[in-house]
Amino acid sequence: MKYILALFLITFSVSAQTLDKKLALTVAQDGSGDFKTIQEAVNNVKDNSEKRVVITIKPGKYVEKLEIPVSKPFITLKGTDRNKTIISFDDYSGKPLREPDPSGKKAFGTGTSYSFMIRGNDCTLENLTVENTAGRVGQAVALHIKGDRVIVKNCNLLANQDTLYLSEGNTRIYFENCFINGTTDFIFGAATAYFYKCTIESLINSYITAASTPQGQAYGFVFTDCKLTAKDKSVDKVFLGRPWRPYAQTVLINTDMGSHIIPEGWNAWIDTRFPDKDKTAYYAEFGSKGVSAKDISQRVVWSHQLKKEEIKKYDRDLVLNGWNPNK
Repeated sequence: MKYILALFLITFSVSAQTLDKKLALTVAQDGSGDFKTIQEAVNNVKDNSEKRVVITIKPGKYVEKLEIPVSKPFITLKGTDRNKTIISFDDYSGKPLREPDPSGKKAFGTGTSYSFMIRGNDCTLENLTVENTAGRVGQAVALHIKGDRVIVKNCNLLANQDTLYLSEGNTRIYFENCFINGTTDFIFGAATAYFYKCTIESLINSYITAASTPQGQAYGFVFTDCKLTAKDKSVDKVFLGRPWRPYAQTVLINTDMGSHIIPEGWNAWIDTRFPDKDKTAYYAEFGSKGVSAKDISQRVVWSHQLKKEEIKKYDRDLVLNGWNPNK
């Protein structure tokens, strides 16, 4: 009898740990998991947990405006199929709000147009797609990240204008083997972000990046061993980036550039509010390859071609200030 009781208590303890969201959860639309929606699973994770919770998501199109709040760190969302596990929504800047806003706003803005918002620190996304299906209606964010030490690995990020919003300065985000597409400024924001072996697809003639790196922040966006592609042959005049704010930083290392990248490479985005951004922004390349890198003599004079000894500054550990995303 004591043996049976002990066994019951052990089984109950393990079950309680799982139900208390300390170990693992499964989301499946057919009801075969712990929850049918991703947001339900996230909501059931213990607040301020110091243990990582892995939420496995089975294939399906999850039409949810999803958020991981600040109180939910150490969450991993892991799809079982990168192309078939899809987080999808269709809000956009200017779209009327579904209910009154206490601040008096009547419509979504760029920062609230996201399909998926990550506010929690130390969160990870793997093997899934995040998309905004609003279409070409202006700013419509797929993934908005505010948390620190966030990893996005083996994911597709799909939208049009403003696909990926990395809004917070002094936060570190790591992307590996991701596919990111969009139209204008579709990778933008103030964070320090390191992109490794990612494919970046332009859908129209426009601008890829729009960093807003704060003054004094050591790094902005760093792309290493990435590939820049175009949707089709009609896309043939694309800028590598333009500075959203005066101290924007974007550095490309060993990047393969398709023929769609224009010879001058970068645009100063001069406006009346910030008329001298070309004097303070920092845009640089090293080892660029592909059709658009055969002749870099026409790059704008205020951009930089790094020397071999200078790229040591852009080692991943330095860019991420000692945080190792592989641990």
